[in-house]
Amino acid sequence: MPGLLSQRLLGGKLCLQLLPRAAYSARDPAQWQTLGVTLERQQGVHAIDSDHRVDFDTLPGVLAYTPVGVEVFSESAAGGESLLMRLDEQFANQHLPAVGHRVQSAGNRQALSLAREVRRLLLAPQPDTLALEQCALGFVGLAQRQTETTQRAIPKAFTRVLDQIAEQFHQPLTLEQLAASYGQNELRFLRDFTRAIGLTPHAYIVEVRLQAARRMIETTDLSLASIALDSGFAHQSHMGSAFRKYLAMTPSHYRSHF
Repeated sequence: MPGLLSQRLLGGKLCLQLLPRAAYSARDPAQWQTLGVTLERQQGVHAIDSDHRVDFDTLPGVLAYTPVGVEVFSESAAGGESLLMRLDEQFANQHLPAVGHRVQSAGNRQALSLAREVRRLLLAPQPDTLALEQCALGFVGLAQRQTETTQRAIPKAFTRVLDQIAEQFHQPLTLEQLAASYGQNELRFLRDFTRAIGLTPHAYIVEVRLQAARRMIETTDLSLASIALDSGFAHQSHMGSAFRKYLAMTPSHYRSHF
């Protein structure tokens, strides 16, 4: 994946960072107020404001607000693409609720949509500062309304579906197959999946394929046609459409850029 991309906004009051998928082990003493949104599923171990380490399995679309002074340790063998926004203390105190603990919510469709737009803007050769500032303030608005303090545990049936997608994303997958893994009918599965992640199953699979294609473009010399097929797209132009829609560039431009 490309290295960390960052952009300072509003005269340095905010800093947006797109964190790439990579193994990591980090302890953040939270000297800044931070807002984070996951763009990919992440698994590992963490400790939030304590020495007690627990396993985590975090879905895309989790919005987390961590105030100054809350120490976060996190470690993952693979990581996952995520967006982090750091706010200076004066700005955060003016616009975010005063809390003494980490606050997070899962399946936040608006946060995930904003994060994907920020990703597109940060990857652009010439970032649009005004558009980035508007997205950043959109995150602040979401955090102002955030009240849920814990992430819901992922049901084992749901984990089976995510594992199935991770293993078979390069193959054609149907709603019937995924619902069978979930153990419910198609309508119930579609509703539960969309609520948990903030994306429909189809949109989630496209994102997984897009991430796989990005990694292959960055780390191999395979042709774009081969990468399209290996990552589950029907053909190269199908992959190109996804790149243009979600990253605002063609696969060949992405390869030359990164």
